[in-house]
Amino acid sequence: MVDYRKFLAQPPDQLVLPWLGGDELVLAERRLTVVRRPERPGWYEWTVHGRAATPGAAATAPSLDALPKVRGWFSHGRLVREGAVIERVWLVDDEPNQFAPMIARRWHSGALLFESAEFETEVEDLARQALARSAPFEVKGTPAPLRAAWGLALLERVGDDRGIQFAPAEVRHHLADVAAGGVARAEEVLAALEAEREQSRRELEALAQVWRQAELKQEVEQARQARRGVDDFQHARLALAAAGALLESARLRGVQLEVVFEFRDTRFVALVDEATLQVIDSGICLGHPPRDDLLTLDSLPGVIAEAMDTDALVILRHP
Repeated sequence: MVDYRKFLAQPPDQLVLPWLGGDELVLAERRLTVVRRPERPGWYEWTVHGRAATPGAAATAPSLDALPKVRGWFSHGRLVREGAVIERVWLVDDEPNQFAPMIARRWHSGALLFESAEFETEVEDLARQALARSAPFEVKGTPAPLRAAWGLALLERVGDDRGIQFAPAEVRHHLADVAAGGVARAEEVLAALEAEREQSRRELEALAQVWRQAELKQEVEQARQARRGVDDFQHARLALAAAGALLESARLRGVQLEVVFEFRDTRFVALVDEATLQVIDSGICLGHPPRDDLLTLDSLPGVIAEAMDTDALVILRHP
């Protein structure tokens, strides 16, 4: 018979691991529960006993050579790679120049960890000069990911000037056009996005009237009574986690629950029924007329993933 006391007496492991937020550390073959969150994302020494990990001092990153290498161009904390795929890069100590070629490594969780900037060629400097002039970027032989990074940077500048907020996934399929067309094309893209949002908002308001009547139905009230005394945030957290999303915050608005969550490096805000988690307002465009009422919170990330993969994402509300 195994003596469990010997197991309990084993000394804890000392590991250097990255913390990127949340209550878990993801390793190659297991997950650890964070006992106490550090103050900020970074590399730390962790004392691991069983599945519990306690942070210690900040640490220097170990060699990442065993992890998959990802190359692209840097733009405001993100890496832009082939196919105009845009991903957040974590743990960048000294931020590289805008449009610098860079290498990141794919951590076990799927997150990209910064490794190093690569040597630049003349084209990166030409890209910065074109952005400073807000002129179209037309340099023959420019790598497609760099052209996409440039288009995104110009869209962000124009969006800031016009007060239009957007996520990179909403404009990814327009980046090459924006690089070729400059400010005029960027304004067209953002104006079309705002028009789509406005139409969806009007349609959602009409649906909201129907929903307010449906809330009075007896079956909803019964479900609400059954949930009394249960942590509303926890059932929303579990529903999102099952779909690969991370709940950031939740707050009650009457009988409705507003949830802010992160999915694929993008933040979303949705409004759901606090008892049933049926979606009232998904926060994204779901066609015309919208059918947000067909979704529940656990199915919403899957719909968002499909919209991202088909370049159809339009975010109506930003946290």
